[in-house]
Amino acid sequence: MLSFLPDHIFPKITDISPDFLRQRGLSLLLADFDNTMLPYTTDTPPQELLDWIETIKAAGITLCIVSNSRKPRVPRFCERYDVACVTGAKKPGTRGVREAMQRFGTEKKHTALVGDQIYTDVLCAKLSGVTALAVKSIHNHNFWLKLRHLFEVPFLAISRKRRVKL
Repeated sequence: MLSFLPDHIFPKITDISPDFLRQRGLSLLLADFDNTMLPYTTDTPPQELLDWIETIKAAGITLCIVSNSRKPRVPRFCERYDVACVTGAKKPGTRGVREAMQRFGTEKKHTALVGDQIYTDVLCAKLSGVTALAVKSIHNHNFWLKLRHLFEVPFLAISRKRRVKL
């Protein structure tokens, strides 16, 4: 059954702890980039994000950015901070998720995808058969992002019981 409902909702990506992932048997965390990890408007990550990346890696969880973007900012970020990436993923299609799981030899039941968009990230996770984690968009800086968010509100309201208590 097709679902737009995330399995778990967090305020922000840095609230996803290694313990949360390990308790669910998740060893591969796929992450959207734009508006999930960084706003579209900057390439400079806050220290909190850098610390979180190191914490995830130190816990033995593989982090891989799966982005629809083809712009060089994603690969540059990944190279600079030693994070794997798949670009041009075409979410909600499943190619990017399948490519990442194949690269790391990980099964669906051990994989989660986190993102800020219901119609791309959550739907992609659901179509791929992996755990769907949603976070609040960092910055809806233009009309189209604000409009998209408006259409996502009903799904987030239905999913309110899936918010992870921190």
